[in-house]
Amino acid sequence: MKLTQLFEENKLSLSFEVFPPKTDMAFDSVKHATEEIAKLQPSFMSVTYGAGGGTGRYTLEIAKNIKANYGVPTLAHLTCVSSTKETVRAKIEEMRDTGIENVMALRGDIPAELENADRSTWAYHHAIELVRELKESGADFCIGGACYPEIHPESINQKEDIKYLKEKVDAGCDFLTTQMFFDNNLLYNFLYKIREAGITVPIIPGIMPITNGNQVERAVKLSGSFVPQRFKSLVDKFGSTPAAMKQAGIAYATDQIIDLFANGITNVHVYSMNKPDVAAAIQNNLSDILG
Repeated sequence: MKLTQLFEENKLSLSFEVFPPKTDMAFDSVKHATEEIAKLQPSFMSVTYGAGGGTGRYTLEIAKNIKANYGVPTLAHLTCVSSTKETVRAKIEEMRDTGIENVMALRGDIPAELENADRSTWAYHHAIELVRELKESGADFCIGGACYPEIHPESINQKEDIKYLKEKVDAGCDFLTTQMFFDNNLLYNFLYKIREAGITVPIIPGIMPITNGNQVERAVKLSGSFVPQRFKSLVDKFGSTPAAMKQAGIAYATDQIIDLFANGITNVHVYSMNKPDVAAAIQNNLSDILG
């Protein structure tokens, strides 16, 4: 099932992101976690490609298992940073052969060891080049892309960021999923600006439940997200008590999702961090809302 079909239904839905293992030894435990989340029957599940694509070989295996054995539509991530044309084209062919219908086209994080490398000879510098590669492959993929409600960390300003986002959509993105955010007003303001810029594809808000006080600093570093005082107070109060912080983090994420639904958003994507209990708690909090 192509995700654009799901979005066209205009019904409230919840989806989850999972990630492949970082090591071969962790595969069984990660596979089990993703299966437990799949049992919740979300609208779809996305499977990341891993930092620098290092765990990319497991992305398709997990996505295929979720779809085949649990009937959950999947969105397989694909990154291109520091990859050759041959590597990316082979991966696209593998995705097509595996029956993948939905692909999340991302540049990906630049590996630490390549931060100071000469990038002039790289085949790909931006996700837009991967989107074009996917379109030119002839494979009939539903293509997703990423967007930042605040600003991409490497952009000069939001106006420039939206300009490049429009180019990426024009290149072939069918929908966009946002980076995490903790203040819904930032999303609403962003939606207004991109619609004014002529970006009309579905936008899927991404919500990160912070269930551990130590997650905050890392999450903010990765996304550059603004942390409202309300959320800071929550962490200050409950961050040192694991059970309380988990409950408070789930409640905060649930509150964000309810507000999004109440303001016309129909599809929300939750960054589950491979935690079935957190995914189940959020879904249960929304059981009557989702219907």
